[in-house]
Amino acid sequence: MSQITLITTGGTIASRLAADGRDVVASISGADLRETLQDPLEGIGITIDEYCNVGSYAIDLPLAFGLAKRIAEHLADPACDGVVVTHGTDTMEESAFMADLLVASEKPVVFTGAQRSADEPDTDGPRNIAAAIRIAASPAARGLGVVIAFEQDFHAARDVTKTHTSRVDTFRSGEHGKLGEVDGERVLVQRKPLLRKTYSAGRVETDVELIKMVMGASDRAIRFAASSGARAIVLEGFGRGNATPDVTRAVEELAETGIPVIVTSRCPEGRVKPIYGNGGGKDLERAGVIFAGDLTGIKARILASVLLGLGLDREEIRAEFELLGG
Repeated sequence: MSQITLITTGGTIASRLAADGRDVVASISGADLRETLQDPLEGIGITIDEYCNVGSYAIDLPLAFGLAKRIAEHLADPACDGVVVTHGTDTMEESAFMADLLVASEKPVVFTGAQRSADEPDTDGPRNIAAAIRIAASPAARGLGVVIAFEQDFHAARDVTKTHTSRVDTFRSGEHGKLGEVDGERVLVQRKPLLRKTYSAGRVETDVELIKMVMGASDRAIRFAASSGARAIVLEGFGRGNATPDVTRAVEELAETGIPVIVTSRCPEGRVKPIYGNGGGKDLERAGVIFAGDLTGIKARILASVLLGLGLDREEIRAEFELLGG
Protein backbone atom coordinates (compact mmCIF):
# COMPACT_ATOMS: atom_id res chain seq x y z
CA MET A 1 0.00 0.00 0.00
CA SER A 2 1.25 3.50 -0.86
CA GLN A 3 1.33 5.97 2.04
CA ILE A 4 0.67 9.63 1.22
CA THR A 5 0.88 12.57 3.61
CA LEU A 6 -1.78 15.24 3.05
CA ILE A 7 -0.56 18.63 4.31
CA THR A 8 -3.38 21.16 4.63
CA THR A 9 -2.87 24.92 4.66
CA GLY A 10 -6.38 26.32 4.17
CA GLY A 11 -7.49 28.15 1.05
CA THR A 12 -10.78 27.94 -0.84
CA ILE A 13 -10.68 24.15 -0.74
CA ALA A 14 -10.97 24.37 3.07
CA SER A 15 -13.37 27.32 3.12
CA ARG A 16 -17.09 27.75 3.58
CA LEU A 17 -19.56 30.51 4.30
CA ALA A 18 -19.22 31.80 7.87
CA ALA A 19 -22.12 31.50 10.32
CA ASP A 20 -23.12 35.11 9.73
CA GLY A 21 -23.53 34.36 6.04
CA ARG A 22 -21.30 37.24 4.98
CA ASP A 23 -17.76 35.96 4.35
CA VAL A 24 -16.19 32.81 2.98
CA VAL A 25 -13.36 31.79 5.34
CA ALA A 26 -10.87 28.93 5.70
CA SER A 27 -12.27 26.81 8.52
CA ILE A 28 -12.37 23.14 7.49
CA SER A 29 -9.95 20.70 9.12
CA GLY A 30 -7.68 18.33 7.27
CA ALA A 31 -9.62 15.34 8.61
CA ASP A 32 -12.86 16.81 7.27
CA LEU A 33 -11.23 17.42 3.90
CA ARG A 34 -10.31 13.76 3.70
CA GLU A 35 -13.91 12.83 4.43
CA THR A 36 -15.06 14.78 1.36
CA LEU A 37 -13.31 12.31 -0.94
CA GLN A 38 -15.78 10.26 -2.95
CA ASP A 39 -13.08 8.37 -4.86
CA PRO A 40 -12.22 5.20 -2.88
CA LEU A 41 -8.49 5.47 -3.74
CA GLU A 42 -7.90 1.78 -3.10
CA GLY A 43 -4.41 0.79 -2.01
CA ILE A 44 -3.48 4.29 -0.80
CA GLY A 45 -3.21 5.27 2.86
CA ILE A 46 -3.51 8.92 3.85
CA THR A 47 -1.95 10.67 6.85
CA ILE A 48 -3.05 14.23 7.70
CA ASP A 49 -0.75 17.10 8.73
CA GLU A 50 -2.55 20.38 9.41
CA TYR A 51 0.17 22.96 8.78
CA CYS A 52 -2.06 26.06 8.87
CA ASN A 53 -5.58 27.15 7.90
CA VAL A 54 -5.56 30.52 6.13
CA GLY A 55 -6.41 32.07 2.79
CA SER A 56 -3.27 31.88 0.66
CA TYR A 57 -3.25 35.66 0.27
CA ALA A 58 -2.11 35.63 3.94
CA ILE A 59 0.85 33.30 3.31
CA ASP A 60 4.22 35.07 3.32
CA LEU A 61 7.73 33.97 2.38
CA PRO A 62 8.72 32.60 5.83
CA LEU A 63 5.49 30.56 6.03
CA ALA A 64 6.08 29.17 2.52
CA PHE A 65 9.69 28.39 3.46
CA GLY A 66 8.49 26.54 6.56
CA LEU A 67 6.02 24.60 4.41
CA ALA A 68 8.82 23.48 2.10
CA LYS A 69 10.83 22.30 5.10
CA ARG A 70 7.78 20.44 6.46
CA ILE A 71 7.36 18.67 3.10
CA ALA A 72 11.01 17.62 3.14
CA GLU A 73 10.67 16.26 6.68
CA HIS A 74 7.77 14.02 5.68
CA LEU A 75 9.55 12.78 2.56
CA ALA A 76 12.59 11.86 4.63
CA ASP A 77 10.44 9.24 6.38
CA PRO A 78 10.83 5.92 4.52
CA ALA A 79 7.17 5.18 5.23
CA CYS A 80 6.05 8.24 3.24
CA ASP A 81 5.76 7.68 -0.52
CA GLY A 82 4.67 11.19 -1.48
CA VAL A 83 3.10 14.42 -0.29
CA VAL A 84 -0.04 16.30 -1.33
CA VAL A 85 -0.46 19.92 -0.21
CA THR A 86 -3.84 21.61 -0.25
CA HIS A 87 -3.36 25.35 -0.69
CA GLY A 88 -5.22 28.46 -1.78
CA THR A 89 -4.86 29.30 -5.45
CA ASP A 90 -3.83 32.96 -4.98
CA THR A 91 -0.22 32.15 -4.09
CA MET A 92 -0.09 28.41 -4.79
CA GLU A 93 2.37 28.80 -7.66
CA GLU A 94 4.76 30.70 -5.37
CA SER A 95 4.68 28.17 -2.54
CA ALA A 96 5.01 25.34 -5.05
CA PHE A 97 8.06 26.91 -6.70
CA MET A 98 9.60 27.61 -3.29
CA ALA A 99 9.20 23.92 -2.46
CA ASP A 100 10.56 22.93 -5.87
CA LEU A 101 13.75 24.87 -5.11
CA LEU A 102 14.17 23.46 -1.60
CA VAL A 103 12.91 19.86 -1.61
CA ALA A 104 15.56 17.50 -2.93
CA SER A 105 13.64 14.21 -2.63
CA GLU A 106 12.68 12.34 -5.80
CA LYS A 107 9.34 11.41 -4.22
CA PRO A 108 6.30 13.18 -5.70
CA VAL A 109 5.06 16.47 -4.24
CA VAL A 110 1.68 17.67 -5.51
CA PHE A 111 -0.04 20.95 -4.72
CA THR A 112 -3.77 21.27 -5.31
CA GLY A 113 -6.76 23.28 -4.19
CA ALA A 114 -10.11 24.54 -5.40
CA GLN A 115 -11.74 27.53 -7.04
CA ARG A 116 -15.12 26.81 -5.43
CA SER A 117 -15.54 26.63 -1.68
CA ALA A 118 -16.33 23.36 0.05
CA ASP A 119 -20.00 24.20 0.66
CA GLU A 120 -20.78 24.97 -2.98
CA PRO A 121 -22.78 22.16 -4.61
CA ASP A 122 -20.34 21.90 -7.54
CA THR A 123 -17.12 22.28 -5.54
CA ASP A 124 -14.01 21.10 -7.36
CA GLY A 125 -12.00 20.34 -4.23
CA PRO A 126 -12.68 16.62 -3.69
CA ARG A 127 -11.89 15.59 -7.27
CA ASN A 128 -8.70 17.68 -7.25
CA ILE A 129 -7.52 16.08 -4.00
CA ALA A 130 -8.26 12.60 -5.35
CA ALA A 131 -6.31 13.27 -8.55
CA ALA A 132 -3.40 14.78 -6.58
CA ILE A 133 -3.24 11.73 -4.31
CA ARG A 134 -3.15 9.44 -7.33
CA ILE A 135 -0.24 11.43 -8.76
CA ALA A 136 1.64 11.42 -5.46
CA ALA A 137 1.22 7.64 -5.21
CA SER A 138 2.35 6.99 -8.78
CA PRO A 139 5.90 5.81 -9.55
CA ALA A 140 5.58 7.73 -12.85
CA ALA A 141 5.61 11.02 -10.92
CA ARG A 142 8.96 10.40 -9.21
CA GLY A 143 11.66 12.88 -10.18
CA LEU A 144 9.29 15.46 -11.67
CA GLY A 145 9.85 17.96 -8.89
CA VAL A 146 6.92 19.79 -7.34
CA VAL A 147 3.78 19.89 -9.47
CA ILE A 148 0.39 21.59 -9.33
CA ALA A 149 -2.61 19.38 -10.13
CA PHE A 150 -5.96 20.85 -11.18
CA GLU A 151 -8.81 19.51 -13.28
CA GLN A 152 -6.98 16.24 -14.04
CA ASP A 153 -3.90 18.05 -15.46
CA PHE A 154 -0.59 18.56 -13.67
CA HIS A 155 2.08 21.19 -14.30
CA ALA A 156 5.68 21.94 -13.32
CA ALA A 157 5.95 24.45 -10.47
CA ARG A 158 8.47 26.53 -12.43
CA ASP A 159 6.18 27.02 -15.41
CA VAL A 160 2.62 27.10 -14.12
CA THR A 161 0.57 30.19 -13.30
CA LYS A 162 -2.98 31.05 -12.28
CA THR A 163 -4.68 32.47 -15.37
CA HIS A 164 -8.30 33.08 -14.36
CA THR A 165 -9.81 34.47 -11.18
CA SER A 166 -12.62 31.94 -10.87
CA ARG A 167 -12.63 29.18 -13.50
CA VAL A 168 -11.81 25.71 -12.26
CA ASP A 169 -9.21 25.12 -14.99
CA THR A 170 -7.26 28.22 -13.97
CA PHE A 171 -3.73 26.75 -13.95
CA ARG A 172 -1.80 26.79 -17.23
CA SER A 173 1.83 26.49 -18.29
CA GLY A 174 1.72 28.77 -21.33
CA GLU A 175 4.11 27.82 -24.10
CA HIS A 176 5.68 25.04 -22.01
CA GLY A 177 2.52 22.98 -21.58
CA LYS A 178 1.42 20.59 -18.87
CA LEU A 179 3.50 17.65 -17.66
CA GLY A 180 0.68 15.15 -17.87
CA GLU A 181 -2.82 14.19 -16.84
CA VAL A 182 -4.88 11.83 -14.71
CA ASP A 183 -7.28 9.60 -16.62
CA GLY A 184 -9.37 7.62 -14.14
CA GLU A 185 -6.84 5.61 -12.16
CA ARG A 186 -4.00 6.19 -14.65
CA VAL A 187 -1.31 8.86 -14.24
CA LEU A 188 0.13 9.77 -17.63
CA VAL A 189 3.41 11.74 -17.84
CA GLN A 190 3.85 13.44 -21.23
CA ARG A 191 7.00 15.46 -20.60
CA LYS A 192 9.59 15.98 -17.89
CA PRO A 193 11.00 19.34 -16.73
CA LEU A 194 14.69 20.00 -17.42
CA LEU A 195 15.22 23.40 -15.77
CA ARG A 196 15.41 22.32 -12.13
CA LYS A 197 17.86 22.69 -9.27
CA THR A 198 17.47 22.36 -5.51
CA TYR A 199 19.23 24.34 -2.79
CA SER A 200 19.97 23.71 0.89
CA ALA A 201 18.92 27.05 2.32
CA GLY A 202 18.54 27.72 6.04
CA ARG A 203 16.43 30.83 5.47
CA VAL A 204 14.89 33.01 2.79
CA GLU A 205 15.32 36.74 2.29
CA THR A 206 11.99 38.54 2.65
CA ASP A 207 13.08 41.99 1.41
CA VAL A 208 12.74 41.34 -2.32
CA GLU A 209 10.50 43.78 -4.17
CA LEU A 210 8.61 43.28 -7.43
CA ILE A 211 7.95 46.37 -9.55
CA LYS A 212 5.93 46.29 -12.76
CA MET A 213 6.61 48.61 -15.68
CA VAL A 214 3.71 50.61 -17.11
CA MET A 215 3.64 53.39 -19.67
CA GLY A 216 5.41 56.43 -18.25
CA ALA A 217 6.38 54.75 -14.98
CA SER A 218 8.49 57.01 -12.76
CA ASP A 219 11.58 55.99 -10.80
CA ARG A 220 9.82 56.65 -7.49
CA ALA A 221 9.03 53.02 -6.62
CA ILE A 222 12.45 51.59 -7.46
CA ARG A 223 14.33 54.35 -5.65
CA PHE A 224 12.13 53.98 -2.58
CA ALA A 225 12.59 50.20 -2.58
CA ALA A 226 16.37 50.59 -2.75
CA SER A 227 16.54 53.27 -0.06
CA SER A 228 14.21 51.48 2.36
CA GLY A 229 16.13 48.22 2.63
CA ALA A 230 15.32 46.03 -0.37
CA ARG A 231 17.97 43.33 -0.77
CA ALA A 232 16.97 42.75 -4.40
CA ILE A 233 14.49 44.21 -6.88
CA VAL A 234 12.66 42.31 -9.58
CA LEU A 235 11.69 44.56 -12.46
CA GLU A 236 8.81 43.23 -14.58
CA GLY A 237 9.71 45.06 -17.75
CA PHE A 238 8.16 45.71 -21.12
CA GLY A 239 8.51 43.14 -23.92
CA ARG A 240 12.04 41.74 -24.16
CA GLY A 241 13.00 43.38 -20.87
CA ASN A 242 12.86 47.15 -21.23
CA ALA A 243 12.09 49.95 -18.78
CA THR A 244 11.10 53.59 -18.96
CA PRO A 245 14.00 56.07 -19.31
CA ASP A 246 13.53 57.28 -15.72
CA VAL A 247 13.69 53.75 -14.32
CA THR A 248 16.69 52.86 -16.50
CA ARG A 249 18.59 55.89 -15.16
CA ALA A 250 17.73 54.85 -11.60
CA VAL A 251 18.98 51.31 -12.25
CA GLU A 252 22.25 52.72 -13.63
CA GLU A 253 22.72 54.70 -10.41
CA LEU A 254 21.80 51.70 -8.25
CA ALA A 255 24.48 49.60 -9.94
CA GLU A 256 27.08 50.96 -7.52
CA THR A 257 25.09 49.81 -4.47
CA GLY A 258 25.40 46.11 -5.25
CA ILE A 259 21.63 45.54 -4.98
CA PRO A 260 20.72 42.90 -7.58
CA VAL A 261 18.14 44.13 -10.10
CA ILE A 262 16.51 41.22 -11.91
CA VAL A 263 14.59 41.81 -15.13
CA THR A 264 11.63 39.74 -16.31
CA SER A 265 8.89 40.49 -18.82
CA ARG A 266 5.32 41.47 -18.13
CA CYS A 267 4.40 39.39 -21.21
CA PRO A 268 2.93 35.99 -20.27
CA GLU A 269 5.21 34.12 -22.71
CA GLY A 270 8.73 34.51 -24.09
CA ARG A 271 12.07 35.36 -22.54
CA VAL A 272 13.92 38.59 -21.87
CA LYS A 273 16.98 39.57 -23.87
CA PRO A 274 18.93 42.85 -24.09
CA ILE A 275 18.28 44.21 -27.57
CA TYR A 276 17.13 47.84 -27.44
CA GLY A 277 19.26 50.89 -26.70
CA ASN A 278 18.31 54.46 -25.79
CA GLY A 279 17.20 53.45 -22.31
CA GLY A 280 16.06 49.92 -23.15
CA GLY A 281 17.38 46.47 -22.30
CA LYS A 282 20.90 47.14 -23.63
CA ASP A 283 21.34 50.00 -21.19
CA LEU A 284 19.96 47.85 -18.38
CA GLU A 285 22.50 45.17 -19.32
CA ARG A 286 25.34 47.71 -19.18
CA ALA A 287 24.09 48.71 -15.72
CA GLY A 288 24.59 45.13 -14.56
CA VAL A 289 21.02 43.84 -14.29
CA ILE A 290 20.30 40.13 -14.24
CA PHE A 291 18.07 38.85 -17.05
CA ALA A 292 15.74 36.10 -15.83
CA GLY A 293 15.05 34.20 -19.06
CA ASP A 294 11.40 33.21 -19.25
CA LEU A 295 10.74 33.16 -15.51
CA THR A 296 7.77 35.29 -14.51
CA GLY A 297 8.23 38.16 -12.10
CA ILE A 298 6.73 36.28 -9.17
CA LYS A 299 8.85 33.18 -9.81
CA ALA A 300 11.99 35.33 -10.16
CA ARG A 301 11.19 36.88 -6.78
CA ILE A 302 10.93 33.44 -5.15
CA LEU A 303 14.25 32.34 -6.66
CA ALA A 304 15.94 35.57 -5.56
CA SER A 305 14.65 35.12 -1.99
CA VAL A 306 16.18 31.63 -1.84
CA LEU A 307 19.50 32.65 -3.39
CA LEU A 308 19.87 35.65 -1.08
CA GLY A 309 19.04 33.39 1.86
CA LEU A 310 22.05 31.32 0.83
CA GLY A 311 24.22 34.43 1.06
CA LEU A 312 25.09 34.57 -2.65
CA ASP A 313 26.43 37.80 -4.13
CA ARG A 314 25.15 39.46 -7.30
CA GLU A 315 27.37 37.57 -9.72
CA GLU A 316 26.62 34.22 -8.08
CA ILE A 317 22.91 35.05 -8.29
CA ARG A 318 23.37 35.90 -11.97
CA ALA A 319 24.82 32.46 -12.64
CA GLU A 320 21.87 30.72 -11.01
CA PHE A 321 19.36 32.78 -13.00
CA GLU A 322 21.22 31.91 -16.19
CA LEU A 323 20.86 28.25 -15.25
CA LEU A 324 17.17 28.26 -14.26
CA GLY A 325 15.88 31.07 -16.47
CA GLY A 326 16.25 29.09 -19.67
